[in-house]
Amino acid sequence: MTGQAGDIRGPLARVRVIDLATVLAGPGIARHLADFGADVIKVERPGGETTRTMGWKAPGEDDSLFWKIVSRGKRAVVLNLKSDLGRAEFLKLAKDADIVVENMRPGRLERLGLGPLELHELNPALVIVRVSGFGQTGPYAERPGFATIAEAMSGFSNISGEPSGPPLLPPIALTDEVVAIVGAFAAVMALRHAEHTGQGQVVDVNLLESMLNLMGPLPAAYDSLGYLQPRMGSGIPYTVPRGTYQCRDGIWVALSASSESVASRVLTLLGLGEDTRFADFQSRSEHREELEARTIEWIAQRDSGEVLSSFHAADAAISAVYSMRDVVADEHIKDRESLIRVDGVLMQAPIAGLSLTPATVRWAGQPYDADITEITWADNQRAGRG
Repeated sequence: MTGQAGDIRGPLARVRVIDLATVLAGPGIARHLADFGADVIKVERPGGETTRTMGWKAPGEDDSLFWKIVSRGKRAVVLNLKSDLGRAEFLKLAKDADIVVENMRPGRLERLGLGPLELHELNPALVIVRVSGFGQTGPYAERPGFATIAEAMSGFSNISGEPSGPPLLPPIALTDEVVAIVGAFAAVMALRHAEHTGQGQVVDVNLLESMLNLMGPLPAAYDSLGYLQPRMGSGIPYTVPRGTYQCRDGIWVALSASSESVASRVLTLLGLGEDTRFADFQSRSEHREELEARTIEWIAQRDSGEVLSSFHAADAAISAVYSMRDVVADEHIKDRESLIRVDGVLMQAPIAGLSLTPATVRWAGQPYDADITEITWADNQRAGRG
């Protein structure tokens, strides 16, 4: 799936994106667009974008693995938007662009003289994707927004963790990755409208509402029934058994009986096929403790090989709980090329497969200001960029 510089294919091959965003969510939007062929110009401030130094670095490398992945397929240039010349050069890029992605706090782009009014006067068809913590409007719009806050305020953290333990935050950049997908989806919807009508627009994507959309029927359940979901560890209210369980040899497995047919096969395997207490979703939920106890007991009495083979033979959903070592070694992930190596860096493949216009990862995140010579600037531009 890797390509070479200038090898631009895919459904967005004639789309130009200017990525002004920092850290993960906004740049993640542009990363997905780049994967599907967009010409993405990563505009960094002097000194470089924060992601360049965040997290792990491979031995001998100046840039982080985060940067190599989230900036893959992008051309990298530096502009000082606080300088007149830097702003002028950005406007030249925006004039010919299709999408701009930014994640400054609401109002900051306007204070630079680069807000939607100015940009749409210059380029009426431009799609401006604005990423923020809480949205461009509302009482919290000016607050600093981070993934942690969105995870807390969406209700996600409150239901995460063991029943007797504290609420938990995810140990990965979950919200940023979700927003990247949401923003890329929304950008393409706005782009399609612009292509048909010539009208650009502002796309308001924020961390809180993206996470809130993951909460399924929980807002409705509270509104209709007064239901507040408790922390249930790995369980969920409407599927039993469902969770992680330890086998006799110490290996952990994860299973879910989230459909009636699968639940029936699991119950038969556990020796409970005729037990009327577990006849349907409702009754299984009412007798959750008894069914979970039996599942724990059955699995704890057997080694992982027997547990996995028994569930597979019953056509029931189960997996060992993988470490990243297991992920990288898995035969299905290898066969599907779910992980690819780009410029020596192992990273996730593009998020979806298209049969006619597949995505292409052309290169890993570029070195600082690597592509300045490929882009035309005004005379004496270097003096205005520092």
